[in-house]
Amino acid sequence: MTTEAEIYKALGDPIRLEIVKRLSSKRSCAIGELCQDLGISRQGARKQLQILVNANIASLNSVGRETKVALDIKSLQQAQRFISQLEKVWENRLLALKDFVEVVR
Repeated sequence: MTTEAEIYKALGDPIRLEIVKRLSSKRSCAIGELCQDLGISRQGARKQLQILVNANIASLNSVGRETKVALDIKSLQQAQRFISQLEKVWENRLLALKDFVEVVR
């Protein structure tokens, strides 16, 4: 299982984040099409995609001579659950602070 740190590290690069955004609107996409206008070479795109694959955010599938890239939303859902838990913790802390301030007044 991929850790949240690995997921966020993979998403922390602007090019990889753009790749994920592009994949989110498509079922799967060829590497060349996906990485068009990113300002990186095909080899550079492959390296960025491999980082996403290692974090279980994307998968590569060979279809004939073409490699298709697909988004694996399970890791993104894991990251979302982690953020939601943090959000609840901070919401509870802020509510406790609000209650404390109202009592002190």
